[in-house]
Amino acid sequence: MSGAFELDGVRVPFDDGDTVIAAAARAGHEIPHLCWHPALGQSGACRLCTVRVDGRLAAACTTRAADGQVVECRSGDLDERRRLLVQLLFVEGNHFCPGCEKSGDCRLQDAGYAFGVTGPGFEEFYPRRPVDASHPDVWLDLNRCILCKLCLRASREVDGKGVFAISGHGVGTHIVVDSASGLLGDSRLAADDLAAHICPVGAILPKRRGYAVPIGARPADLRDPRDPRVAVHAAAAPAPAAPAPSAPALPATPAACGAATQGPEADD
Repeated sequence: MSGAFELDGVRVPFDDGDTVIAAAARAGHEIPHLCWHPALGQSGACRLCTVRVDGRLAAACTTRAADGQVVECRSGDLDERRRLLVQLLFVEGNHFCPGCEKSGDCRLQDAGYAFGVTGPGFEEFYPRRPVDASHPDVWLDLNRCILCKLCLRASREVDGKGVFAISGHGVGTHIVVDSASGLLGDSRLAADDLAAHICPVGAILPKRRGYAVPIGARPADLRDPRDPRVAVHAAAAPAPAAPAPSAPALPATPAACGAATQGPEADD
């Protein structure tokens, strides 16, 4: 069975068994997501793809497409939900984009730009998380993990190895490695496994290739500014604050200049 549904006013065809996000992606329409991949089964882990289907909220990556559906994706309230989700992901991990090798090719960073995340919005957790560099070709940095489960599913569904799993509860939930030592280097992960390359952030990266793509040539640098992964939705982006009136300049005096040079130095 095949048919078509309406996505933000645009007709989208689908094939039997398609989810809303799979049909939309094949037709060239971007539904925001972090945990979906066309080669893997359904998950619904991140909820960034939440849309309104016939008036009801649903995850586009787990909802089957049906003929005549009316799907709303990019609206002010839905993008506001996404902005809050992205803010929470940033504050519960340790994400320092300027120094990250994945910067410019990171779906979390893309989402931050797309939904106008200009600051944390909440108090940062700054958790203590380990970095596993035991593997000869791949390293695992749990500080950047967003628990999308893509590596777990890729290892199980495509690589057939089950290298990764989820452990813990609540804020203590984390990725674990299936090896006697718990280290990646003692696992069956190979450098050419899909699980070694599927991470949408910088939690799993190949060694000896950091910053190989220069600024200006990264995927985000080459994207059209109108791309929905880059362009901020007008209803979701906070309105720019009016510039504060400039204060009149004070005449410099020896006392004032001396006071300005005293005290601790400001951080760069």
